[in-house]
Amino acid sequence: MTKGRLEAFTDGVLAIIITIMVLELKVPHGGSFEDLKSLLPVFLSYVLSFIYLAIYWNNHHHMMQTVKHVTGTILWANMHLLFWLSLIPFVTGWMGENHFTSATVFLYGIVLLGAAIAYFVLQNLIIKSHGDNSILKKALGKDLKGKVSPVLYLLGILSSFISIWISGALYILVAIIWLIPDTRIEKALKNER
Repeated sequence: MTKGRLEAFTDGVLAIIITIMVLELKVPHGGSFEDLKSLLPVFLSYVLSFIYLAIYWNNHHHMMQTVKHVTGTILWANMHLLFWLSLIPFVTGWMGENHFTSATVFLYGIVLLGAAIAYFVLQNLIIKSHGDNSILKKALGKDLKGKVSPVLYLLGILSSFISIWISGALYILVAIIWLIPDTRIEKALKNER
Protein backbone atom coordinates (compact mmCIF):
# COMPACT_ATOMS: atom_id res chain seq x y z
CA MET A 1 0.00 0.00 0.00
CA THR A 2 1.22 3.48 -0.76
CA LYS A 3 1.57 6.23 1.79
CA GLY A 4 -1.15 8.18 -0.04
CA ARG A 5 -3.69 5.37 0.36
CA LEU A 6 -2.89 5.07 4.05
CA GLU A 7 -3.39 8.81 4.52
CA ALA A 8 -6.61 8.84 2.49
CA PHE A 9 -8.03 5.91 4.44
CA THR A 10 -7.12 7.52 7.76
CA ASP A 11 -8.62 10.86 6.67
CA GLY A 12 -11.84 9.08 5.67
CA VAL A 13 -12.12 7.22 8.96
CA LEU A 14 -11.52 10.40 10.96
CA ALA A 15 -14.15 12.23 8.89
CA ILE A 16 -16.65 9.47 9.67
CA ILE A 17 -15.78 9.56 13.38
CA ILE A 18 -16.40 13.33 13.48
CA THR A 19 -19.67 12.88 11.57
CA ILE A 20 -20.85 10.24 14.02
CA MET A 21 -20.03 12.54 16.92
CA VAL A 22 -21.90 15.52 15.51
CA LEU A 23 -24.94 13.36 14.73
CA GLU A 24 -25.10 12.52 18.44
CA LEU A 25 -25.85 16.19 19.19
CA LYS A 26 -29.63 16.11 19.42
CA VAL A 27 -31.75 19.18 18.75
CA PRO A 28 -33.69 20.26 21.87
CA HIS A 29 -37.50 20.17 21.90
CA GLY A 30 -37.92 23.88 22.39
CA GLY A 31 -37.02 27.15 20.77
CA SER A 32 -35.49 29.10 23.65
CA PHE A 33 -31.93 29.40 24.85
CA GLU A 34 -33.08 27.84 28.12
CA ASP A 35 -33.76 24.61 26.22
CA LEU A 36 -30.08 24.46 25.22
CA LYS A 37 -28.92 24.38 28.84
CA SER A 38 -29.51 20.64 29.21
CA LEU A 39 -27.28 20.01 26.16
CA LEU A 40 -24.28 21.81 27.65
CA PRO A 41 -22.50 18.66 28.97
CA VAL A 42 -23.04 16.89 25.64
CA PHE A 43 -21.72 19.91 23.73
CA LEU A 44 -18.69 20.36 26.00
CA SER A 45 -17.70 16.70 25.65
CA TYR A 46 -18.14 17.06 21.87
CA VAL A 47 -15.86 20.12 21.75
CA LEU A 48 -13.10 18.38 23.72
CA SER A 49 -13.32 15.25 21.56
CA PHE A 50 -13.39 17.28 18.34
CA ILE A 51 -10.21 19.05 19.46
CA TYR A 52 -8.56 15.71 20.20
CA LEU A 53 -9.51 14.31 16.80
CA ALA A 54 -8.20 17.47 15.12
CA ILE A 55 -4.92 17.13 17.02
CA TYR A 56 -4.54 13.50 15.95
CA TRP A 57 -5.41 14.31 12.34
CA ASN A 58 -2.94 17.19 12.24
CA ASN A 59 -0.10 15.25 13.87
CA HIS A 60 -0.77 12.16 11.75
CA HIS A 61 -0.60 14.34 8.64
CA HIS A 62 2.75 15.79 9.67
CA MET A 63 4.15 12.42 10.68
CA MET A 64 3.15 10.86 7.35
CA GLN A 65 5.16 13.54 5.52
CA THR A 66 8.29 11.86 6.92
CA VAL A 67 7.31 8.40 5.66
CA LYS A 68 9.05 7.13 2.53
CA HIS A 69 7.56 3.61 2.50
CA VAL A 70 4.75 1.80 4.31
CA THR A 71 5.26 -1.65 5.80
CA GLY A 72 2.69 -4.16 7.00
CA THR A 73 3.48 -3.35 10.62
CA ILE A 74 2.90 0.34 9.95
CA LEU A 75 -0.48 -0.51 8.41
CA TRP A 76 -1.49 -2.54 11.46
CA ALA A 77 -0.22 0.11 13.85
CA ASN A 78 -2.27 2.72 11.98
CA MET A 79 -5.36 0.48 12.29
CA HIS A 80 -4.62 0.13 16.01
CA LEU A 81 -4.64 3.94 16.31
CA LEU A 82 -7.90 4.16 14.34
CA PHE A 83 -9.47 1.56 16.63
CA TRP A 84 -8.91 3.76 19.68
CA LEU A 85 -9.98 6.91 17.86
CA SER A 86 -13.16 5.17 16.66
CA LEU A 87 -14.18 4.70 20.30
CA ILE A 88 -14.15 8.45 20.92
CA PRO A 89 -17.77 9.02 19.75
CA PHE A 90 -19.01 6.35 22.17
CA VAL A 91 -17.16 7.63 25.23
CA THR A 92 -17.94 11.23 24.28
CA GLY A 93 -21.65 10.52 24.07
CA TRP A 94 -21.68 8.45 27.26
CA MET A 95 -19.78 11.10 29.19
CA GLY A 96 -21.91 14.00 27.95
CA GLU A 97 -25.26 12.25 28.30
CA ASN A 98 -24.45 11.26 31.88
CA HIS A 99 -23.07 14.64 32.92
CA PHE A 100 -19.47 13.56 33.49
CA THR A 101 -19.90 10.82 36.09
CA SER A 102 -16.73 9.19 37.45
CA ALA A 103 -17.15 6.03 35.38
CA THR A 104 -17.66 7.96 32.14
CA VAL A 105 -14.67 10.24 32.77
CA PHE A 106 -12.59 7.16 33.67
CA LEU A 107 -13.46 5.36 30.42
CA TYR A 108 -12.90 8.54 28.40
CA GLY A 109 -9.38 8.68 29.84
CA ILE A 110 -8.78 5.01 29.03
CA VAL A 111 -9.64 5.69 25.38
CA LEU A 112 -7.38 8.77 25.30
CA LEU A 113 -4.54 6.75 26.84
CA GLY A 114 -5.13 3.91 24.37
CA ALA A 115 -4.95 6.35 21.45
CA ALA A 116 -1.76 7.92 22.82
CA ILE A 117 -0.11 4.52 23.19
CA ALA A 118 -1.24 3.51 19.69
CA TYR A 119 0.19 6.74 18.25
CA PHE A 120 3.48 6.11 20.09
CA VAL A 121 3.63 2.57 18.66
CA LEU A 122 2.93 3.84 15.12
CA GLN A 123 5.55 6.54 15.47
CA ASN A 124 8.17 4.07 16.69
CA LEU A 125 7.42 1.55 13.94
CA ILE A 126 7.89 4.29 11.36
CA ILE A 127 11.25 5.15 12.94
CA LYS A 128 12.23 1.47 13.08
CA SER A 129 11.27 1.03 9.41
CA HIS A 130 13.18 4.12 8.29
CA GLY A 131 16.20 3.81 10.60
CA ASP A 132 17.73 5.94 13.33
CA ASN A 133 18.65 8.61 10.80
CA SER A 134 15.02 9.02 9.74
CA ILE A 135 13.47 12.45 9.51
CA LEU A 136 10.91 11.50 12.17
CA LYS A 137 13.58 10.36 14.63
CA LYS A 138 15.49 13.62 14.12
CA ALA A 139 12.32 15.69 14.47
CA LEU A 140 11.09 14.09 17.67
CA GLY A 141 14.28 14.43 19.62
CA LYS A 142 13.47 13.73 23.26
CA ASP A 143 9.71 14.02 22.53
CA LEU A 144 8.79 15.57 25.86
CA LYS A 145 5.16 16.14 24.78
CA GLY A 146 4.83 12.52 23.75
CA LYS A 147 6.16 11.29 27.09
CA VAL A 148 4.26 13.70 29.34
CA SER A 149 0.85 13.12 27.73
CA PRO A 150 0.35 9.45 28.75
CA VAL A 151 1.44 10.31 32.30
CA LEU A 152 -1.17 13.08 32.47
CA TYR A 153 -3.81 10.73 31.03
CA LEU A 154 -2.94 8.14 33.64
CA LEU A 155 -3.22 10.75 36.41
CA GLY A 156 -6.58 11.82 34.94
CA ILE A 157 -7.80 8.24 34.89
CA LEU A 158 -6.72 7.63 38.48
CA SER A 159 -8.22 10.89 39.71
CA SER A 160 -11.57 10.30 37.98
CA PHE A 161 -12.96 8.60 41.08
CA ILE A 162 -11.61 11.32 43.36
CA SER A 163 -12.61 14.40 41.38
CA ILE A 164 -13.97 14.62 37.85
CA TRP A 165 -12.81 18.25 37.84
CA ILE A 166 -9.17 17.29 38.33
CA SER A 167 -9.51 14.51 35.79
CA GLY A 168 -11.16 16.80 33.24
CA ALA A 169 -8.57 19.51 33.84
CA LEU A 170 -5.78 17.02 33.11
CA TYR A 171 -7.44 15.91 29.85
CA ILE A 172 -7.88 19.55 28.85
CA LEU A 173 -4.25 20.28 29.79
CA VAL A 174 -3.02 17.58 27.40
CA ALA A 175 -5.18 19.03 24.62
CA ILE A 176 -3.75 22.50 25.29
CA ILE A 177 -0.20 21.14 25.23
CA TRP A 178 -0.85 19.67 21.78
CA LEU A 179 -2.75 22.70 20.48
CA ILE A 180 0.41 24.75 20.81
CA PRO A 181 1.89 24.48 17.31
CA ASP A 182 4.59 21.83 17.10
CA THR A 183 6.99 22.68 14.31
CA ARG A 184 9.54 19.92 14.93
CA ILE A 185 8.57 17.85 11.89
CA GLU A 186 8.23 20.87 9.62
CA LYS A 187 11.72 22.04 10.63
CA ALA A 188 13.19 18.57 10.13
CA LEU A 189 11.61 18.30 6.67
CA LYS A 190 12.94 21.73 5.74
CA ASN A 191 16.44 20.78 6.94
CA GLU A 192 16.26 17.53 4.97
CA ARG A 193 15.53 19.40 1.74
